[in-house]
Amino acid sequence: MSLPATSHSHASRAPGLVIAAPASGSGKTVITLALLRAFARAGLDVASAKAGPDYIDPAFHAAASGRESVNLDAHAMRGALIDTLAGDQATGCDLLLVEGVMGLFDGAADGSGSTADLAARLELPVVLVVDAARQSHSAAALVRGFRDHRDDVHIAGVILNRVGSERHAAMLSGALAGVGMPVLGTVPRDTALALPERHLGLVQAGERDDLDAFLDSAATRIAASCDLAALRKVTGELAVPDRTSDAPSPKRLEPFGQRIAVARDVAFAFAYPHLLSGWRRAGAELSFFSPLADEAPCEEADAVYLPGGYPELHAARLAAAATFQQGMASAVQRGALIYGECGGYMTLGDVLVDAEGTHHRMLGLLPLTTSFASRRRHLGYRRLDGLSGAPFAGGFSAHEWHYASILHEGAAERLFQARDATGADLGALGLRAGTVMGSFCHLIDIA
Repeated sequence: MSLPATSHSHASRAPGLVIAAPASGSGKTVITLALLRAFARAGLDVASAKAGPDYIDPAFHAAASGRESVNLDAHAMRGALIDTLAGDQATGCDLLLVEGVMGLFDGAADGSGSTADLAARLELPVVLVVDAARQSHSAAALVRGFRDHRDDVHIAGVILNRVGSERHAAMLSGALAGVGMPVLGTVPRDTALALPERHLGLVQAGERDDLDAFLDSAATRIAASCDLAALRKVTGELAVPDRTSDAPSPKRLEPFGQRIAVARDVAFAFAYPHLLSGWRRAGAELSFFSPLADEAPCEEADAVYLPGGYPELHAARLAAAATFQQGMASAVQRGALIYGECGGYMTLGDVLVDAEGTHHRMLGLLPLTTSFASRRRHLGYRRLDGLSGAPFAGGFSAHEWHYASILHEGAAERLFQARDATGADLGALGLRAGTVMGSFCHLIDIA
């Protein structure tokens, strides 16, 4: 398939679209992935971003497009950081696709930070993915309501997903013609367009040996049912300030070391790309190691970062990883700062209880016992203020999303004072023992 050539310089900022939906589960992630791969196969250099704090979908984006994706969080990020990240993503490519989060107007507990807020800030048009499996003419009322709900959000068209038949498609298209809404795609109901899920979202991209074949298959199906040329015609230009190469970038979360060893594998995959790139821009040197492969952090590292992930699914392997354990102990002995988030925090503790109730010895660097057998969902944005000894000075925005429970916390200093998105006091959380520290919160930006 060939698409019209772009009229802009490849070094200029590409036009973009927001792919959103009326509700979670409408299929916007698979359609976004399929579009990324379909546009790439059609010869476009396509970039992507994910609205909100999701740390799983961007890895799928990167696999689909060949470019690293980035989070754009209208609640947790300062506007200047959103503008910079979006502008950087859209520079030097042909097209930027931004995948929304939840329903178009759904945000944090205080109502802020929705996909609609992000689209309005960037002034990008929205393509609405409508799950049409259980409706026909009612889709017109749904789409009309979303179109007219906010004057600062422009819905440029819809992609009808999970359509049952040609007759069903004709009814839907006729109803939407009555409200003047372009139909940019009609995707048949297809079990092949599904990705497996677990408790925190999709099974990770790095765990799918067949991912490339899935993306190619999905792209073929979507290219046959969506008008790629029409999608390109409804794109818009990013409304973010032009920034010269010597203009200062907005201040970011500072690195907590000069040489930072970062755990990276399917048990520790939840590291935000903008944080790592921000640390590099600040002059930090990053190295990577795999605890699951029984690797130790770099011996020259003066800091070690254990991001979130799924240690509860790999607890036995982590408990048996002697080289990893010895390397972490050596890092503590030489005075390196050790920082863990969520799954990394659990790994720093004494014991992790898995879903079957089996107790696994962890690193024993914090007096903490956590359990995945006693599940309770913890979800929401957090506002954190670093307490004495915290690795980052000042206040931060963060996100918490896990099912683990704390069974025991021993004597140690607390790390953060926390509030939720509505400002309600959550008390002190996290632990610090000397240079070892962590919490269940994923840091996103400075407040």
